[in-house]
Amino acid sequence: MGNPTRTNAWGDLKQTVEDGVKQSSIRIVGDDTLGISIDFSKSMISADAWSGLIDLAQSQDVEMWRDKMVVMEPINITENRSVGHMQLRSGACEDVQNVLNQMKVFVEKTHDDNLFTDVVHIGIGGSDLGPRFICDALKHLPKKLNVYFVSNVDAADIEETLKGLNPDTTLFVIASKTFTTQETMMNAVFAKKWLGERNIERHMIALSTNADAVSEFGIDTNNMFPFWDWVGGRFSVWSAIGMPIALTYGFDVFQEFLNGACAMDDHFVSQRFENNLPILLALNGVWNRNFMDRSAVSVLPYAQNLSLLPNFLQQVDMESNGKSVDRDGAFITNYKTGPMVFGQAGTNGQHAFHQWLHQGTDIIPVEFVTVEKSLYNTEHHHVLNAHAQAQSDAFLDGEINQDKHRNYAGGRPSITISMDDMSPLCLGQLVALYEHKVFIQGIIWNINSFDQFGVELGKKLAKQILAR
Repeated sequence: MGNPTRTNAWGDLKQTVEDGVKQSSIRIVGDDTLGISIDFSKSMISADAWSGLIDLAQSQDVEMWRDKMVVMEPINITENRSVGHMQLRSGACEDVQNVLNQMKVFVEKTHDDNLFTDVVHIGIGGSDLGPRFICDALKHLPKKLNVYFVSNVDAADIEETLKGLNPDTTLFVIASKTFTTQETMMNAVFAKKWLGERNIERHMIALSTNADAVSEFGIDTNNMFPFWDWVGGRFSVWSAIGMPIALTYGFDVFQEFLNGACAMDDHFVSQRFENNLPILLALNGVWNRNFMDRSAVSVLPYAQNLSLLPNFLQQVDMESNGKSVDRDGAFITNYKTGPMVFGQAGTNGQHAFHQWLHQGTDIIPVEFVTVEKSLYNTEHHHVLNAHAQAQSDAFLDGEINQDKHRNYAGGRPSITISMDDMSPLCLGQLVALYEHKVFIQGIIWNINSFDQFGVELGKKLAKQILAR
């Protein structure tokens, strides 16, 4: 494994592009054990290209690196850490199971005691985006507690959130691995002051690895729920960081979410490349990024409950694969790595940036995400899914019009990821699908997807500015 451009597969794929893109050869790929399938029929990838992409994945030792991750070898080479988010949902790790049991006891006691009506989760980045997205996606389920999220250091975020809440019935969840993250700790201090003379040990819990800092802040370490340095923030929703999901909807719902991810893990590990959803999804992205020179991908969830999916994926994908130095420490000069990710829930996006997608000078691949069964009004849902299909048809086929202003060139690729429903099980599968996609692309691009040094410089400079 190394620079992918040096492989025979890369050269063959370049020749495939020169020979012309043909009709998509792969249509719908699924697995009877999963609640997710992917329709590649509008991906505009020929049989030869698919074959070459699979050869490329094999040339870059994707299977070997996948197996290394499964057994927790330290594949995060720049920090000499294992990558263990798959362990968080497998049930095989005793330490993980102990924390899950601790969470279960706390959640059930909190619900039984009936002392709180509201939960305010304070975190940022990976300690915020995952649980925020999942809690919003599951809003069709009955709530045991109301949940709110605070992340921005802008005081407007926490002050507006706390308006109307009762300090006597509010539980704060402070999420920070080190318990030193500036934005999170400033908001935590504000919340502490807002509680006044009330018992901090009763009204605050911590999701952290730093017991000393948690204790010094005033939170009982018996109410600290740990995780580990082999859990990257953007992959941490399966850990104690998922506490807001369990508090809001019940621990059983959180466990079902974990089970969904575990099912996708099993598929990822066991299926041949030709039928492997994460691998095919990743290769579709590599084709568009490296061989069709597409700089972005638009993720369009045609489900209001998934409206935060593009925000969540921006961190999972762009923080992981927004790299310009390879695993060998060399600057990458002759190929591109991670694309820009953006999107919005359909049909809202149709009245915003779809004009650019249909008639702009850039061709942007699209990933539609649809839901087969909805718990909401069926007539609305039928119209929603009809719009998703119409958009994908229009991107591919276009429409010729002598009036050039009304002409749709077509030839714009898309895929459709279809979920059976909006259950915690399917959501777990969806998130794990994208996690594995990002991992595979990182391996093909010969980069480390599990560090994020690019976020550090701004933090350091901000401290210097504040110190002046």
